[in-house]
Amino acid sequence: MAIVKALVPVAWADGVFAEQERETLEALLDAFGATEDEKNALRDYAKDRRTLDDIDLQTLSFDDRRILLQHAVLISFVDGEQGDDERAFLDQLATKLKISADESRSILTSAAERAKKMLNML
Repeated sequence: MAIVKALVPVAWADGVFAEQERETLEALLDAFGATEDEKNALRDYAKDRRTLDDIDLQTLSFDDRRILLQHAVLISFVDGEQGDDERAFLDQLATKLKISADESRSILTSAAERAKKMLNML
């Protein structure tokens, strides 16, 4: 749940929490087996604009941070394209997650390639 919660600021990165982003987070909640209470808590949390400062690193393990960055790339493509502001946000997110520049570049590149291949399913 910490990963999905940390994706809320990503969904807000361009200043708009679009319906496609909301639906993607709902699908992730289902995929992670969230309870109805957890889903409702996340929906309430996502009502207000969230920023990088809202991501609690203490709730994310080493592996969680990498999964979060990969999923963040997917969220950034959910509207069909990844904008400059979203790319900049992802770079800032990688820094906040304390992922090295080399590793984050690799994660961002491979996740973007995967997301582009999946655009027709998003």
